[in-house]
Amino acid sequence: MSTAFIRAVALKRDEVEDFDRYPFSIPAVRHLDELRLDCAVTLLSGENGSGKSTLTEAIAVAAGFNAEGGSRHMTVSTRPSHSTLHRHLRLIRGTKRPRTGYFLRAESFFSIATYVESNADAVQSHGGRSLHEQSHGESFLSLVTHRFGPRGLYVLDEPEAALSVRGQLALMRRMHDLIAQGSQFIISTHSPILLGYPEANIYVLSDDGIAAARYEDTEVVELTRSFLAGREQFLHHLFED
Repeated sequence: MSTAFIRAVALKRDEVEDFDRYPFSIPAVRHLDELRLDCAVTLLSGENGSGKSTLTEAIAVAAGFNAEGGSRHMTVSTRPSHSTLHRHLRLIRGTKRPRTGYFLRAESFFSIATYVESNADAVQSHGGRSLHEQSHGESFLSLVTHRFGPRGLYVLDEPEAALSVRGQLALMRRMHDLIAQGSQFIISTHSPILLGYPEANIYVLSDDGIAAARYEDTEVVELTRSFLAGREQFLHHLFED
């Protein structure tokens, strides 16, 4: 039996009034029925505009997190911009409940850092140092190191935006430790490094909908491999008229 906190997410299709309106017009959402998440790590990949961040955000909000990120107790709201998709999702939960959790999205991390800075207890739980007094990558890893804990549900939207290659590897190591302590991760990413997390479920969102994929078959991995295998030839074809 799966030990995942969220085993699947389903679109309540009978409640959608118009599939030609955003966000239901996005192919990955339009064709969504039930998506299995019963794995310690689920990775959503796809081009910009494919809907991976929209779906990730909707799962996080449906799970009880603040739309702009943070824990379930944070109420940061600078400008409501999230879609209504979360209202049309049904989360199929496991038998266990997470002890903690966090929704981290790169685009609104500044607002979260400001919220944390305004509360002394929150500063301590996030490492004891203002997140604004660190680089973006340092503050991100400080949060993951100090605020993320065992038996947590963690939803991350393109975390690589804040991290170097070394930082992404540090994140993966922290994920490994937390998963051994009963945590679950749902991550949208462009990173061929994060996509390589062992035994993760990978879904690719595209104009054809959502499909499970092997690491080696994802476009971002194929393009990165081709570039590294023959950079000069790759760029020659890219730049030729």
